[in-house]
Amino acid sequence: MKLKLLELTDDKARILFEGEGNTYIDALAAELIHDPQVDVAQRKQAFRFTDPELVVTTVGDRPPLLAVTDAAKRLSGYAGELLSQMEALETA
Repeated sequence: MKLKLLELTDDKARILFEGEGNTYIDALAAELIHDPQVDVAQRKQAFRFTDPELVVTTVGDRPPLLAVTDAAKRLSGYAGELLSQMEALETA
């Protein structure tokens, strides 16, 4: 996955996810909304054949890139928990 930072301000980030489908960006946007300091987390895509873009705006003094990083870590943790549970099922 290749990321391209299109815009960054104190309370807004626009990140292009080159070569990525909608599934991961949708999950990331949904996870971002759980952060009380995230105002907007939205996937944008001009056409089906273009790369998706994630737009994040924050409130307070929360940096948008930190909010994205934290949400990605939470998603990774959920995946790790799922893998552990699946491995336990295989050995049962």
